[in-house]
Order: sequence, then C-alpha cells, then structure tokens
Amino acid sequence: MEKLEAKNIMTKKRRKKRALLPFRLNVLFVIVFLLFSALVLQLGVVQIINGEEHQAVLEATTNDIAEISVPRGMIYDSGGNVIVGNEPVYSITYTPPKNGDPADKRLDIATKLADIIKMEDKSIEKITEREYKEYWFLLNTEEANKRITASEKESLDDAEEYDTTLDRITEDDYKELENDEKAKQIISIKRELDSATELVPHVIKNKDVSEREYATIAENMGDMSGINVTTDWIRNYPYDGSLQGILGGIKTGIPEGEEDYYKSRNYQLNDRIGTSGLEKEYESLLKGDKKRVRYVTDNNNNIVSQEVISEGQRGQDLQLSINMDFQKELDKIVRDELKSAINRHPGANSYLEDAMAVMLNPNTGEIYAASGQHYNRENYEYESADMNTVFSANAVGSTVKGATLLAGYQEGVVNMGDVFIDKKMKIAGTEPKGSYKDMGPTSDLQALQKSSNVYMFNVALRLGGEYHYKYNQSVSFEPDSFRVLRNYYNQVGLGVETGIDLPSESTGYVGNAGQAGNLMDFSIGQYDTYTTMQLAQYISTIANGGYRIKPHFVSEIHEPSNKKDELGPLADTVSPEVLNKITATDEQIERVKTGFEMVFQTSNGTASRHLTNKAKSYNIAGKTGTAQTSKNGTDLENWTLIGYADADNPDIAFAIMVPNLGIISGGQQYPITYNIANRALEYYYEHTAPEEE
Repeated sequence: MEKLEAKNIMTKKRRKKRALLPFRLNVLFVIVFLLFSALVLQLGVVQIINGEEHQAVLEATTNDIAEISVPRGMIYDSGGNVIVGNEPVYSITYTPPKNGDPADKRLDIATKLADIIKMEDKSIEKITEREYKEYWFLLNTEEANKRITASEKESLDDAEEYDTTLDRITEDDYKELENDEKAKQIISIKRELDSATELVPHVIKNKDVSEREYATIAENMGDMSGINVTTDWIRNYPYDGSLQGILGGIKTGIPEGEEDYYKSRNYQLNDRIGTSGLEKEYESLLKGDKKRVRYVTDNNNNIVSQEVISEGQRGQDLQLSINMDFQKELDKIVRDELKSAINRHPGANSYLEDAMAVMLNPNTGEIYAASGQHYNRENYEYESADMNTVFSANAVGSTVKGATLLAGYQEGVVNMGDVFIDKKMKIAGTEPKGSYKDMGPTSDLQALQKSSNVYMFNVALRLGGEYHYKYNQSVSFEPDSFRVLRNYYNQVGLGVETGIDLPSESTGYVGNAGQAGNLMDFSIGQYDTYTTMQLAQYISTIANGGYRIKPHFVSEIHEPSNKKDELGPLADTVSPEVLNKITATDEQIERVKTGFEMVFQTSNGTASRHLTNKAKSYNIAGKTGTAQTSKNGTDLENWTLIGYADADNPDIAFAIMVPNLGIISGGQQYPITYNIANRALEYYYEHTAPEEE
C-alpha cells in the first residue's frame, strides 16, 4: 500500500513538471518575438524616418586610396660597403585635397611660403616663359581676359581660351618679374604645388632645409592648407661620385615621352624614378612597395578620416661585383696616366682627352672595376666618365686579330701553322698596305706575337675569294665576306650588344663600303668601331675557352635590412649567363691563346718590352692594338690593350682603350695603356684577388 502511494506521488510530480515546460517555452517565444519586433521597428525607423538623412551622409563621403612612395633600395659593393645610400633630411611637403586646390589658392600658399623658405638656385633657373606668363595672369586676370573678344571666346573651349590668353601676354608684361627675386621664388614654389597629386604628399623642398625654415613652417601650418614638415630622404654617395655614371641617377617626375609606360605601372607624376644607369635598369626592384592610405572625404573635399592600409616596404638592395677600393684605385691609375701622357707630350697629345679601362672575371662576367676618365679642355679639369666604357666606340687596331684568325680557321681559308711572307701588299689602284715592318715568313702564331698586318690581309683576301694574290693587280672579291667576318666577330662580342645590365650601350660603327681593301682594313681593326666593354667581353670569351658571357655589375639582390647600412637576407643571385658558344674548336681557341701568351711573354712579343718583371710574373696573355685615325687633319692613333691572367687559369681579364694619342716623330709615345695594365694588375693581385686555396 505504501509503495502504491509513493508511486502515485511520483506520477503527480512528473505530470506537474511536464505542464511547466510548455509554459516556459511560450514565455521564451514571446520574449524572442518582442526582441525581433523591436529590431524590425528600429530598422523601420532608420530606413523610413531617417533614411534620407543617412543616405545623404553616405553620398557626402568618398573613399580614396592614396599610394605614397617609400625610400629606394640601396646599392652596396662586393664587400658590403654602401655605394648609394639614403640620407634622412628635413622636408617641406604639400598634400592637395581631393580634386586639388584652385590656382588662386595655390598662389596664396606659394606666396606665404616664399616669405619663409628659399628654393634652390637651379629651381629658379628652370623657370620658363610660360610660368612667368601664368604668374602674371594670376596677378592680372581681369586685364588678361580683356585681350580676347567675346566672339573669340564663343569658338574656344576653356583650355584653348586660356592658352590664347597666355599667348597674348607679352615679354613687356612680365619682364619685370625676371628681376624680381620674390616673384621667382613664388613661381618656383608654385611649380611644385601645381605638380602635386591629390591626397599624396609632394616634396616642395628637401635639400638644405634650415632649422629656421623647418620650425617656422611647423608654427604656421594652420595658415597654409596642405603644407607639412616631415623627414624625407635623398640619395647620397659616400665614394665622391666614383662610378657615378654607371650607378645612374633619379629624378622626381615621369620622364617626358614615357608617361604611358610609367602610368600603366602605377607611377604618379611626382614619384622619384631611376633615369639612367643601374638606377634605371633595376628600377622595379629599387622602387619598393608604396605605403597605402585610405582617406574618407566629405562633399567639401575635407578629410574626414584616414587609415593606413599597408605600411609598404622600401626597395630591395643591390650588391655589385664591383670592389670599391679597386674601383677608386683604377680611377686614380687611369687619371694619373692620362694626365702624364698629356703633360709629357702636350703638343702631340693636344687631342688626347679620354682613357677607359674595364677589369672583370672572364668566367662569370662579374665586373670588378670600370673606369673612364676625361680631360675637359675648356675648363682644364679631369672628370669621371665611366659610361664611356660602354658608349665610346673607336677603331681598335690589332686587338681584333685573334678573332680574324679564328674566322680564318673556321672558314678553312687558313690552317694552324700556315705561313705567309710578310711584305708590302698592293691592290691595283690603291695605296700599298703592310705591317709596321716587313717580317718575312710568318706563321699564324708569329702573326699574333709580332702583330702582322700582312698575315691578316691574306686571311681577308681568301675570305673574299682571292687565293692567288699578286702585287699591284686586281683581286677577286665577294662582298658577302664582310658579313661572314662580322658574324665571327659577333660571336666573340665585337659589333654586338654585350648584354650588360645597363639601360643601353653602343654597338659601335659598322662600315658600309664593300671593297677588298676595306675588308683588309677590317681584318686588322681599322674599319668598324668597338667599345671598351665589347673588347672586355671579347678577350674574356677567348680566355674562358669560347663562351661569350654577359658582363654584369649586379651580383646579388637582398631584402631590406632592419639594421642601418647592412645587407638583409639574400633574395636572388645573378648567375653567369652564356650568350653563345663560339663555333671554333677547342684546338683553334687554344692556338689563339698560345699566340696571345707569346705577345706578352716572349722577347718578340709586342707587349713584352713595356711590362715590368712583376707584371710578367702574373702570366699574362693578350693582344696589343694601334689604329690610325685623324682629327682636323692631324694624324693620330688609338691605343688598345686586352689581356687576361693567369694564362693557364684566368681569374681576371682587362680591356684598355685610349683614343687620339699623338704620333711623335723620332720619339716614343708615353706607354699609357701598358702602365695602366701594370698598375691595375699589381693592385688586383696584392689587394683584391682571391687567396689561393
């Protein structure tokens, strides 16, 4: 009985529990319903009652993304020393609002700034006639507008009307401005304001900003909308301009005529861009990733808010194969020797102005040093002109004879060991041609050793189809032989682009006459012209066994480092690039190399008497060259010298060119090319060459 009562009690409790559950669920549903109702009601209020107000706010604001330049990547030498760096400087900037400021407001800002800052002299010197007219127009708008009739205005759009108005402003109107220093300062500043891009800080001045200028601007920024003071960077060159031409330069603004190219790559009008040398060649790496900022502006173009989307990253760094200690020493050597040649024989060398030298690794194409020195006869000063190594093309003389001999071997017109009698040659109707002396029976090796012109003349005539030459008689000649010989020259780097990592280079002059005598001149380097860099690639091709390798300055690319003036993680390595393998056999190449050794290391070699004993110990091989030329009726000579060391296992090759040396009657010309080679090789082996393992 007790068990039955307990059971009934439990059953009643369960029923009561089940009855409470639906009630609680109903309460929960009611609460949820009320919350959703409140939310719907609020949405209705927002959309129906306040919808127009909120829509107006949305329509009154605009989102814009501005991209701001970052510092460029730096350039280091092979030892990790900074060659091109970024120096922090005070900077005065102008950031235009959305859609920019009107011209009269920019003029007002420029006028106020002109009371505080002084622009660079070169900025003042750049003022154009149009800028004077535009400034005068802003000061005298009413008078200027009267110079166009109402009927004229009807046929002109706004731009045409403005240009016509400027055309009618005369020099008499603005000539007083040319002597008004304050006006010129205003015009120079306004030029910078006019070239700024909306919402992007534009540098007005970042060179020689004084503390007074910086502080005064900072105190008065509220009176000049968009003007700010900050820190910026400029390029600095710790090595006093050495290698400056090859390093190149940058400028603010897209180069004229290249707008489409740069705009398609997201450049802005006030970006700093590499314009020459390595700065231009590696622009895509050096420029970095821009900082990106989102601006929200209202319908009055006022900035409501801004947000940095990306901090950006400065450009990647370049490490060169150039050793700057070696580079500076080569600059000094070339300049010293150029100066000595001019001072020793000032009369004979009155046209001597330039000397060039290139030192590189023949197996990798890495350039260790490249120097061009120029004597400016107008101001009597010596100047660096390193770009002459890739742009100054000259007749090079006998240095090409190795290439001529290889062409003869490959065409089968001469065999290794063949002998020709070296004596004067003459084609009917032409002047006699010969070597510097009659050498008698001469082999191919001796032709290189003693620099026989006659041997190469015979190779050239056979290339042209003449195998039975007779003195003072006409010869058979195939004009296509020029193309054949040039093709072989091209294989070793003569007459074609070397592929060097610079924006452009000269390939030299190509003669267009087609006579047998011209082909003979061509075979001894007296016809087409070549650069020092082409000679360096040519001798490297011989030195390394026949591989034409692209010469290059950049050896590695590094990510930016967080530490000052220190290379960051390696991003990429520039590997040797073989452009072609010459078609000569290994045996033919070795034959030419043997002849090149004889040039430097035997008593009859044309280079042997000018080398010091120390230089001979480097086991040098190579070729000398002298080309006859003239200037203003004066007979001159171009001297060239190419070589590599050591001859058995070369780790350095060189090419030296000195055009327009005078011819000294009864005396010896200063041995400038040999002295440069001696001193440069001595420095290389004592200070730069890798230690033997």
